[in-house]
Formats: sequence, structure tokens, C-alpha cells
Amino acid sequence: MLRSIPSPTVSALEIGPLTIHLYALCIITGIAVAIWLGDKRFRAVVPHATSVVSEVAITAVPIGIIGGRIYHVISSPDDYFGSGGHPIDALKIWEGGLGIWGAISLGSLAAWIRYRQLTKKVDLPSFAYFMDALAPGVLLAQAIGRFGNWFNIELFGRPLNAPWALSVPPLKRPNGFSGFETFHPTFLYEALWSTAIALLLIFFGKRFLPGQIFALYVFAYCLGRLGIESIRIDEAHEFFGVRLNVWVAGVVGVGALIVYRRLRTKNIKVIE
Repeated sequence: MLRSIPSPTVSALEIGPLTIHLYALCIITGIAVAIWLGDKRFRAVVPHATSVVSEVAITAVPIGIIGGRIYHVISSPDDYFGSGGHPIDALKIWEGGLGIWGAISLGSLAAWIRYRQLTKKVDLPSFAYFMDALAPGVLLAQAIGRFGNWFNIELFGRPLNAPWALSVPPLKRPNGFSGFETFHPTFLYEALWSTAIALLLIFFGKRFLPGQIFALYVFAYCLGRLGIESIRIDEAHEFFGVRLNVWVAGVVGVGALIVYRRLRTKNIKVIE
């Protein structure tokens, strides 16, 4: 058995003049999986919606990526605008740094706007059906995207001595942790958690009302993120001694649970 998970020795592939950053490749692969699965699930509900998911994705995906980057930069401003920071680095998405909260919020808003435009041309159900169809694929995209953090050797957790620990080279270890060699592979924890939620939503999704699958996705992801954030050691802004992402996960998770329970209690469909 391996003593630990090794860190990659490369983060990009050089093919002639072309440089392929593996972080970006993970993000692109995840997006492709999300679109494929989302389209398959949505057409199972609306057979005539042959290109709705891809048309919405053309708008929502780039807006979501921009939203994710904006959230990351806002939540880590010192990395780009502080002492020793370089503002131009805020544009280097391939080096890592996409906040899921910004990506989902702006991406969902863009998807809603585009979906409403399409309803004027095609007979489509409420937006809740669309988001429910996308939820498992988005989770799988997040799981695949987390391996981009592995290639960049970033966002790992506290020191850990276990066969599944991540071996981190000295130059990548945070200040104060140079004496430790292996750490919690939080990228792997989140990938496994997201995949498990996606499978559960796929297998048990027929039990829920429109909108509840997406609400469960948000709640369950936030629940796992709370645990993962508690063991991360990368620098982050804090409020009252608690990491910003913990506050966001808690607030968003509670909001998603309230939405889910309201839909269940009132037994009504989500309308636009």
C-alpha cells in the first residue's frame, strides 16, 4: 500500500507552442460532463428539448466562470492587490482560484435569463425542472474540477499521517507547516462527497417535487463543505475567527433547507 498520495510533478502539458493547463482541462471536462448529463436528464422530462441545455450553457458557463473568479478575488484580495500581489494575476484562471459560490449564483442567474428567453420559442416547463435536471451533473463537474487543485497542489488540509494523505513538496507547504510532509487531501474528500450526492440524487430523484433536487444539492454540498473547510489551512479571510467560506456555506445551506422544506410542506410546484 502506498504511504501517501503523491503530488503531481507537472501542472501543464507542452505540445509544441500550445500549453494545456491541467487545472483548466479538469474544469472543461467537468463542464462537458455536466452538459451531457443535464441534457440527458432534461430530455427525459421534455423529449422535444433537444438543444435547450446546450443553448443555456453557452451563456451560463462563461458567466459562471466569471462569477467564480470574481468571488475568489474578492475573498482573497491580498493575493492580487496586497503587498507583493500582482493585479494582472486575477485574470489567470488557469492557475487556480474559482469560488463555487460565485460560479453557481451568477451561472444560475444567467441560466434563468436564457431559459426564459427560450420559453418564448419552445414550450418548456418551469425553471425548477431545468435546475433539477442539471444538479447531479453540476456535482460531478465540481468533483472533476477538484482534481485541478490536485494538479496545482493547493487547498489541502491539516497535516495527516495516513495512507490516503497527500504528499506535499516543501515549496508548496504553507508557512508554519514546513516540517510536515503529508496533509489531508481535501480535494479528494470534496470530489468523493460531490459524487456521492450526485448518485443519490440520480437514484432517488423521482421522490421529490420540482425544485427540491436542486435545493438538496445545495444543502448537501454545503454540509460537506462545512466539514472540509474546518480542516483546510490555506489563508482565508475570517469573520469572528471563522473562515468566510464557512459562513457562506452555513447561510446558503440553511437557505436551501428552508426552500426544500417549504416545497415539501406546501406540496406546491416551483414557479418562475
